[in-house]
Amino acid sequence: MIECRDLTKKYNDLFAVDRLTLKLDQGDVYGFIGPNGSGKTTTMRMLATLLNPSWGEATVCGHSIYTGSKEIRRSIGYMPDFFGVYDDMKVTEYLEFFAAAYRITGPERRKKVDQVLDLVDLQYKRDALVTSLSRGMTQRLGLARVLLHEPQVLLLDEPASGLDPRARIEMRELIKELRKMNKTIMVSSHILPELADICNKIGIIERGKLIFNGTVEAAIKQVRGNYVFTVSVGDRNEEAAAKIREFPEVESVKADPKADALDVRLKDGCEDGTFLPDRLVHAGFRLRAFKEKEVNLENVFMEITKGITS
Repeated sequence: MIECRDLTKKYNDLFAVDRLTLKLDQGDVYGFIGPNGSGKTTTMRMLATLLNPSWGEATVCGHSIYTGSKEIRRSIGYMPDFFGVYDDMKVTEYLEFFAAAYRITGPERRKKVDQVLDLVDLQYKRDALVTSLSRGMTQRLGLARVLLHEPQVLLLDEPASGLDPRARIEMRELIKELRKMNKTIMVSSHILPELADICNKIGIIERGKLIFNGTVEAAIKQVRGNYVFTVSVGDRNEEAAAKIREFPEVESVKADPKADALDVRLKDGCEDGTFLPDRLVHAGFRLRAFKEKEVNLENVFMEITKGITS
């Protein structure tokens, strides 16, 4: 659905996007992650045919961004981080205006407006002025607008930016619903835990270069390396650490004073740490806690963008 090959945007000596190559298949939800100024918005604007690249190629729904801009714009829904609304329009008038721009006419137009209002849960605001909406409602209205013509591909630039926690959860659930509808979605965000919950692929971009491109699981595995388990036996942690160091599967044991626990790192090739509680209990320790230490998307972002694993 989306394919980029060496896509580049250069301003004088600055590479905003530097030879970006990626591929999204139908139904993918792609989390596009990077610090401010890394090239996320520039990439989306080029894919939306709103900005010409310096060189490189990209296709969206099989159409080149150079020769197929009209076809691409019919097939995508692009939602920028901030967008203008018309002050004197009601919600339904705003949506009907854009539906008319997509040449949706008559009863079909009203039907489409009702459908997208239902999807984004804004029916109760259908007669409100768009300027009276909260930031979260405005974001949902923006999403409703780009869904009117039933696009195959959605480009969502920071859709949760500036939203309160409840509105972020609602936006996340909306994207999950769109994924169930088999939409192909590229979504940029700084709220990394929520991306892990909705995306099957991620790309991490820094200074215009795509430094990771793959599944969330692959990114976590790349950063985590060996498996680490957290073990706590109360006031006998030091004794337990000495015992655990005797186990041949264990590479290292490190105390975590804040959690009153031990971090046990296994050797290469060892993934199953269930032997730890069994042997500790057998050795006379009373187990208080045992779990695999999680590596989340924030850990991945911090490690990869520092160049540790790139």
